[in-house]
Order: sequence, then structure tokens, then C-alpha cells
Amino acid sequence: MNPLDRKLLRDLWRIKGQAAAIGAVIAVGVLLLVMMTGLVRSLDETRQAYYERYRLAEVFAPVTRAPENVIGDLPAIPGVAATEGRVAGYALVDLDSVDLPIQARIVSLPDFEAPRLNDIFLIAGRRLDPANRDEILLLKSFADAHDIRPGDALRVTIRGAQRAFSVVGLVQAPEFLYVTAPGELAPDDERYAVIWMSRATAGAAFDMEGAFNEALLSLTRDAREPAVLEAVDRILEPYGGLGAYGREDHLSDRYVSEEINGLRATSAIIPPLFLAVAAFLLYIVISRMVQAEREQIGLMKAFGYTDLEVGAHYFKLILFIAVSGAILGCLAGIAAGRAMVVLYLQFYKFPFLLFELRSSSFVLGILVSVCAASAGGLLVLRRVFALTPAVAMRPPAPADYSRTGGVVRKLTRILDQPGRMVVRRVTRQPALMGGAVLGIGAGMALAAAMTSVMSGFDRTIDVNFNVIDRSDLTVSFTDPKSDKTILELQRLPGVIEVEPVRNVSAVLRNGLRTHRGAVEGRIATPRLNRAVTSEMDAIDMREEGVILSTSLADKLQIRPGETLTVEVREGRQPVLELPVFGTTESLLGSPAYMQIDALNRALREPDRVSGAALRIDSARSDEIYRTLKDMPAVASVSLKDETRESLQELMDSGAGAMRYVMAGIAFVITFGIVYNSARIAQAERERDLASLRVLGFTKGEAAFVLLGELAVVMFVALPVGALLGYALSFGIAAGFSSDLYQIPATFGRSDFGTAVLAVLAASVASGWLVKRDVDRLELVSALKARE
Repeated sequence: MNPLDRKLLRDLWRIKGQAAAIGAVIAVGVLLLVMMTGLVRSLDETRQAYYERYRLAEVFAPVTRAPENVIGDLPAIPGVAATEGRVAGYALVDLDSVDLPIQARIVSLPDFEAPRLNDIFLIAGRRLDPANRDEILLLKSFADAHDIRPGDALRVTIRGAQRAFSVVGLVQAPEFLYVTAPGELAPDDERYAVIWMSRATAGAAFDMEGAFNEALLSLTRDAREPAVLEAVDRILEPYGGLGAYGREDHLSDRYVSEEINGLRATSAIIPPLFLAVAAFLLYIVISRMVQAEREQIGLMKAFGYTDLEVGAHYFKLILFIAVSGAILGCLAGIAAGRAMVVLYLQFYKFPFLLFELRSSSFVLGILVSVCAASAGGLLVLRRVFALTPAVAMRPPAPADYSRTGGVVRKLTRILDQPGRMVVRRVTRQPALMGGAVLGIGAGMALAAAMTSVMSGFDRTIDVNFNVIDRSDLTVSFTDPKSDKTILELQRLPGVIEVEPVRNVSAVLRNGLRTHRGAVEGRIATPRLNRAVTSEMDAIDMREEGVILSTSLADKLQIRPGETLTVEVREGRQPVLELPVFGTTESLLGSPAYMQIDALNRALREPDRVSGAALRIDSARSDEIYRTLKDMPAVASVSLKDETRESLQELMDSGAGAMRYVMAGIAFVITFGIVYNSARIAQAERERDLASLRVLGFTKGEAAFVLLGELAVVMFVALPVGALLGYALSFGIAAGFSSDLYQIPATFGRSDFGTAVLAVLAASVASGWLVKRDVDRLELVSALKARE
């Protein structure tokens, strides 16, 4: 081992605390990078493999009722590889243990062969026997939620007729990775079922013998999807085609894609922040080390070491810290990724999900960390190359403190001697103090931004369920009913208030930008389910146009005063040209509102409702639930409290859970920055502190000179961190937002207070560690060191 390498080991041991803190910052950045890229790859590749193995359709074409022979016309469309027709619809499941009706999706399977498209994955039991029309298959997650096993009986109501079926198998399917009832955003395994039955059974139940109401298509590699969709709509239009759509608009795939895209966006923003902080810390540590070792650098060059060899010595120090932190981050990233996979496997209905990483992920993590560290270190190494032996071995020119003399003289009148020493240090080295302020401010900003995002998640739920939605439950009907149905609901004992709604499936279009969703009809002055402004003031519905959520308006790039094209996908399927007269703050989904009477007139279906929001007497809730369960017109009942719990679980899972991970990491980073600042100040002033002890200062007074400087820097960093955190919270909140929910960038006093407490806690812990070393300082050794 050559002398420079032995010096490298001694230097690493001497700054082991600072090196460990910087390495931890690098490890955190690499951990997030490895974990997120691994999760993106695992989710994306597992999804694609699942889709391909079970042949998930690429085009879905719902239709009112089409003869079976029409399915034979679809393969002639250029780009279509395979087709299949099936019967699908909605039903109700009646369980004795549940007071409310449970909505179910019915899907048919071919009688005598495996489906060409949208096959199923059998988990338990067996497949259907075509000779027995009373057998069904059940989605495993729903069966597990209610402890249903193969062989159990299940009562199902289809089009008003109840029938008992035998569950013969539990299955999963690629088209039901994300399972939620129509009109709801958050999945709840207890309140929504998926049932597969034979084609003959489903055809008889839905009056579809010899017909189908949904066509499935797969495409060739060179297919042009827009042209295929147009051709399919043209063929199915005479039979009540409801508009074909691609896989990206399928609810399940859409939300899985949102999750993957959110992880991908987060991995591109968050890890670089940590690595940038690490580069900044390395710059400070190495620059001050070079400044302190000027004479040693001069001696090394005088003894014949070249500029390259001396520079490589310090660069090795940088590489050792960076590579060690990166390796630790890779290992921790694997462990964190495997833990997150367990959450995703519980939330999304994958039959399997393994956390897999390519070697390129490790190479990328190490390479990025080394590049970030090198960026901070190379700026310092320029000074090493610039130093000649003669210049390096001379003490640096004394600094000019004349400009700060007036300030110091004024403060000396009210400060004692240790206080004056702190002020001189702070005022005479503004650049160094400014760097420390920025470092601590950056750590505080990250902590403040993450606590702000957590507050934003909570605000999303609070605003939606306490300000926007003030109902107790929502009732959906099997199909649009006369508004007299609302009178029947109002007459139920215990019902306090009823507010009708009309939801119409539609494609909203502005030029080339489209959104597949719904137009929601509301009364002129809603009370139970409102549209609100950014100030949370209620917005009244108007007859002449629509109100769009801000997220939907941004997606369609449309503003108030412009015209929106609404292609209705039910009934007569009119195409409406409606002006946009306002926007509303909606933190869940992307709704479009319209006055219910105006919507019915546009559809030429007066006095129709598709559901209602109810406010009820909680003392009579059980009686109301039983009554609603027996009403044939009711398709589903959604309780606000249960929906809130489901959404909270959704936000605490998957990418939502990542906010807790990064919040904890942000606090660790804050400690690392504060600790490094304290250690650097201690290393620079070790001789001064020993001199003070020799002159008669107590251990506490000597420590005050050092820790007082840290306290000043910390308090100056607080407003800086608050400003940086406020700006950073917008970017992080945007990264967590999706079509499912929008996270507002809130930065309140509690967020600022939490970040301040983190900085104070980090400062106290760092101060205690530094004071302990100051108390143990060897005076003779410290005084022998030359300036």
C-alpha cells in the first residue's frame, strides 16, 4: 500500500462520522432509485405477461344487442387478429350477513371451449360444467372477503329475478386487476363482486339468446387502433353500439397505468434531490479538507507527487464514500422493493408479483451516485491542481474583516465574550455560513414538502367527504327511472333529505383531446353533493352549459367560454355542443356537471333520474338498508363512511404509501445535513477551542462558542427552508396526483412546525454528539496543530 492510500484510510477514519452521514444520504437516493425503478419494471412486465398469457382484449366494444352472426364481420377489419362476443351485465348479490345489496358484474364464458380472449386464472375449484346452468365462478378477492368457498351457494338477482347458484371455482382475471363498482373510485372487495357464468346461462338471464352485448378484439402489431375503433363503431351502430374503446380506457388498466406512471414520475424527481444534497455535502466537506491540508498538499507535491496523483488521492476519498453509499442503497432498495411488492399484491389482483431488477438498475444507481458526488468533488479538485508547493506551504493570506467591524462593534456592547466570538465567526465567513444555511434549509424544505403532501392527502379526503359530499349514502338505479322514484325514497321512514342525480356515460372531446367519463346531472342548487370553488363556496348549476373539474379542464385544455363536444354513449346517443361556463375544485375523479333538467332535455328524456343522494336518520339506518335491499329498482347502495375508508386505504397503499417512506427519509436527511455542518465547524475550530480551554474557559463555555454558531445558522435556515419547502411542495404534490385523485399543495403552520421540529431535533442530537467530542478534546494534541 502506497503512502497516499494509507493517508486515505487515516482521513476516512478521521471523518468517519461525516462520511457515514454523506454515505447515508447517497444510500437513500439510490434506495429510492432502485426501489422505484424495480417496482415500475416489476409491475409493467408482470402486467404485460399476465395480459399476453390470458389474452386480454385490446379493444372493447359494448353494444345494446347484436345478433351472434355480427361478430363474424369484425375479423374483416384491417388490423383485427381475433374477436369474441360475450354477454355482460350487472346484478345484485344477496348475503344474509350484509344489510345492503352488493353490486356484481356478470361476465359470460363460452359453453364448450376456452375463451379466445379475456381468459381466466383458476385459483381454486374447477371450471364450469356446460351441462349444469346453476354453476358460477367467483372473483377470489370478493370470496375471501366474505369467506365463500367452492361448493357454497350464492343468491344473485338479475333483472329483478333472484336465483341461487353454486360457486364451483374462485378465479382472477387480467381485466379485473383493479376492481371497483361503477360510479365509485376506490375498490372495496366486500362491496363488489365479479361473477362468471356460462354463455347459455347469461344469455337467458339477460335475454341475449343468440346475441351478444360486448365484443372483444385483439389487434395485429401493425394495426392502427383509431381506424379499428371507427370501423367497429360503424358495424355495431345499427345494433345500438355504445362506442368502442381501447385498453388504455379500460378502468382496470387505466388505474394500473396511473400507478406505474406515478412511480415513474416520482423516480425521476425524488432520488435526484437526495443525490444533489449529497453532492453539496461532499463539496463542503472536501473543500474544507483541502483548505485545512494546504501544507500537506504542498509537501506531497514537493516530494514529487504530480498534480494528477494528489488530485486522485482526494478523488478516491469521494469515490469511496459514493460507492459505499450506493452499494448500501442498492441492498436497501431490494429489501424495500420486496416489502412494497407485498402491498401491491394485496391491492391489485395479480396472481403473482415478483420484485425483479436488471443489473442495469444497480449500474445506474452506482453510476448516478458517483456522478453526483463527482460533480461536487471536481469543483474542489481544481484548487488542488492550482496549488504549487511554494504557495501551498505558505499560510493563506489573512482575510479582510474590515467590512464587518461596524456590525461586530455594535453587537459587542450587549454580548459577552463567547457571544462576540460567535458573531465574529458568523459575520467574517458569510460564504461558509451561507452554504451551511442552504444545506440545512434544503433538508428542512424536503421534510416540510413531504409533511405538506401528507396533509394534502388528508385534505383531499376531508374536502370531498365533509365539504363536497354531505350525504350519508348514494343510491344507484338499474336504469334511468322516472323522478317519481325520488318521491318513493322520500317517503321512507328515517329519510331526511333526497337529492336526485342523473349520470350519463359520455366521451368529452375538445379537438383531438378526449376523456371517457360521464356527465353528472345535478339539481339547480345542490345541497348534498355540490360543486365548489377553490374557496369552497358552492356553485349553482346553470341550464346553458357544463361545469368541469379543474383537472378535467386541464386535461382537455379547455377554458370557460369555449365549447365542449359531448358524445353521449347511451340511449339515443346524441352529440351535444355545450359551452363551458365554469370550473370546480374536485379532488376525486374528473367530473363534469350539468343541471339535471337541461341534461334530460338534451337527451330528450324528461324527468329521468339514475340515482339519488340521501341524508338519513342514523337511528333508523338498518331499517332503511333492508328496505333498499328489497327494492327491485335499486342497483347499488354506497355508504359514504365505507367509501371514505376504502379511499383512505387506497391512499395508504401503493404510491400513496411511498409518502410515508420519503417523509421518514427526509427527516433522516435533515439530521445528516445538520450533523455534517456541526462536524465541519468542529474540525475547523478544534485548535481555537483547545486554546479557549487553556485560557480558562469551561467546557460549557467552549462548547457554546461552537454550538452558538450552529444555532445561528439553524435559525437563519428556518425561513429559507420554509420558502424552499413551499415551492417544492407544489412539485411533489403534482407528482403524487393522478386521474383518480388530486393532491392539493397545502403548506400550513402544522407542516412548517413539523419541519422546524425535525430541524430542532436534528440540531439537538448533532449538538450533543459534537459537545461530547469537544469535552473529550485532547488539549496538547490540538494545540500542536499548525494553523
